[in-house]
Amino acid sequence: MPRYGIAEWFGKPLTALSPKERMEMAASASGQAQALPCPFKPGNPACSKAGGVCSIQLYDEGENGRIGAVSGPPAITCPTRLEQDYLPVRWLADIVGFSPDEAMLAREIPFMQSIATNKPAGKIDLVVARTVGNRLEWYGLEIQAVYFSGPGMSTQFNILAGDDNPTPPYPDYVRRPDWRSSSAKRLMPQLQVKAPTVRRWNSKIAVAVDQSFFASISGPSPAPSQDINDGDIIWLVPELSWDGDTGSFRLKRGHWEVLTLETSTDKLLAARTIPRDTFETTLRDKLAPLEQH
Repeated sequence: MPRYGIAEWFGKPLTALSPKERMEMAASASGQAQALPCPFKPGNPACSKAGGVCSIQLYDEGENGRIGAVSGPPAITCPTRLEQDYLPVRWLADIVGFSPDEAMLAREIPFMQSIATNKPAGKIDLVVARTVGNRLEWYGLEIQAVYFSGPGMSTQFNILAGDDNPTPPYPDYVRRPDWRSSSAKRLMPQLQVKAPTVRRWNSKIAVAVDQSFFASISGPSPAPSQDINDGDIIWLVPELSWDGDTGSFRLKRGHWEVLTLETSTDKLLAARTIPRDTFETTLRDKLAPLEQH
């Protein structure tokens, strides 16, 4: 069965790395060497994501315990990866009619505050704005990557640290994108809090998620609207595709559409209850006396 493994590591495709480069990255990922720079942040500061995994990829198992063919696009696991070349920011500015010479950006703007302490209790990731005379026009932008479930990557880093085969090893454990936690449990509550207030302030929230993430919540609408007056949330869905000229993945503009908060919530909650007999069959298989737990 195919397994998810590292697609991009500290900004570089795993399959393009030499064994020596993989060993150096494994040392950094494990905390045994200095943190490597992030190519997607302005100024290329040290990567701040534990382990440095930017995206994960579904691999077939090849010969002799090596990775084989890939299946589908990578799933982005680090929000910074979605900011390559300010793509979502520039894209949103174009959509709302801000010209390149007037668009401005601010990060992590406090949006809520604690009743007990009056300290910030929630922020908007990015705000794209312009000034028109004394008037300020702005749009919020939330960036959402996907979490993954399964064992942490530390065991895979240990394997890579001692592997000198030109082809990377097949992933050691089953790991997969946790779309449910990333969408219904993480993103949806943020939108339900922020979108109504921003709507009252006569603005809108945009959300940037990658192609795999959007597909997990049923993908594009049957008749998508690109009229920003048709809803509350502007969905930006950049695509991570292979660039043969550079030998790396590049982020490019993909699908976008405008949805109401209510329709967005329905998409993020997209799931169905399994049949009772299926549930109880699984339950019977997992039941055990208390002393065995």
